[in-house]
Amino acid sequence: MTSSTPAILLVDDEPHSLQSMRMALEDEFEILTASGAEEAMGVLEEEWVQVIFCDQRMPGRSGVEFLTEVRERWPETVRIVITGYTDSASMVAAINEAGIHQFIAKPWHPEQLLAAARQAAKMFQLARENERLTLEMRFLNSTTETRVEKRRRALRDGMGFETILRAPNSSMNAAVALARQFASFDVPVLMTGEPGTGKAQMARAMHYGSLRSEKPFYEVNISGMPEDLAMVELFGAKRGVLPGGVARIGLAQKADRGTLYLAGIEKASPALQLALHRMLREGTISPMGGQETVATSLRLIAGASVDLRPLVADGSFRADLYYALSLGEIAVPPLRARRGDVALLAQSILSEMSSAHGKPVMGFDAAALDFLENYDWPGNLRELTNEVTRMLIFAQESSLGAELISRHILQAAPSEEGADRAAEDVMTAEGTLKDRIELIEMRILRETLTRNRWNKSRAAAELGLSRVGLRAKLERYGIADPSAATEEEDS
Repeated sequence: MTSSTPAILLVDDEPHSLQSMRMALEDEFEILTASGAEEAMGVLEEEWVQVIFCDQRMPGRSGVEFLTEVRERWPETVRIVITGYTDSASMVAAINEAGIHQFIAKPWHPEQLLAAARQAAKMFQLARENERLTLEMRFLNSTTETRVEKRRRALRDGMGFETILRAPNSSMNAAVALARQFASFDVPVLMTGEPGTGKAQMARAMHYGSLRSEKPFYEVNISGMPEDLAMVELFGAKRGVLPGGVARIGLAQKADRGTLYLAGIEKASPALQLALHRMLREGTISPMGGQETVATSLRLIAGASVDLRPLVADGSFRADLYYALSLGEIAVPPLRARRGDVALLAQSILSEMSSAHGKPVMGFDAAALDFLENYDWPGNLRELTNEVTRMLIFAQESSLGAELISRHILQAAPSEEGADRAAEDVMTAEGTLKDRIELIEMRILRETLTRNRWNKSRAAAELGLSRVGLRAKLERYGIADPSAATEEEDS
């Protein structure tokens, strides 16, 4: 084993599970395997292991019991449990006793497993570096402290970007690469993208990857905010301006030497645009109701949900402010352009919402993921979060099925270019009346069958068709159960 390649130990009593995990991870990591706790202990005594993926249910000792002993003997090793069932007591025990870093639910996605492995290996590396830095801080004299701080900053550089989930070939990679490049240069940045695409998360990652990461990060959205309120929020107010006679410190002053993310900048009024340009040009602001100026040395990252160039052309957005901001410009792609990321994002959202609401649900059925990936998500991450949360609320089983998905998503037509959800599009499409009616009929059939879990008797009754009539339509349109399950029995 080469010292430069992180070693991962996979522990599972099922050979096919070990093989699947090996195939997902072996391109980037040195893989060791064990079929149980005792065999795994032998491996740990002989090899330098950085990360352990362990199945919870195994003959003899459970995954939690095994990892509890690992924590005592090799506390620096990052411990991850893979579980296929919902047992709140075991989860609490794992956190308290074994110091579990992460749970991964079955069935897992290869990219999800790979992302967890990368994060765990990085965590192990950072822990080792932190130990080294702690020793240096303890024994080196004060003249060395500056060097230690520089090394700590280097370790933090880029870590914020690990929170942005994406597949290896994601269209998001180009935006992240640009953001990484701009992060270490202390210049304003303009991020454009539809609402809900994750611009604020990207701005936060840039802050933690910059030289300002020790200082505060603030964010505010001025879209829909009255001009006076926006001015007070950003630049503060002198005593006597606001009700109650109290002074207010604005975010531009609070973020001094840190970073301010300003969303909705396309909605900024002319007066606010002028004040922002002055802040960027001179490094000064004026609180509302005051004549004096206050210095601030913040880094401004602005977010816009539209392209600002047409607004500059028609005079509604200041050209000098646009050019000051667009020195660094990043276009964040919408979710419909990140089709390969949807499964990863949905699973991450489900894990978060499941924990937040205290309802343990472990994953999605394959058919459900197909529908979610096909939809074009005009509301982007916000809409996906809402949909996953809604599915969780109505879930009755440990896995979310396609029947829980909203009807307009189930009726979306399969397409590589993006789903066509609206019946209005059919009304204006080309083709004969018969063809356009058949297109609507196909979507209704597909949605009704999915919602009824492909029980043809229930679907036929709901649609007012006989079982024979429904079968004829399915054969005519080539509609089949995507799970390839055998035909259900009549209710």
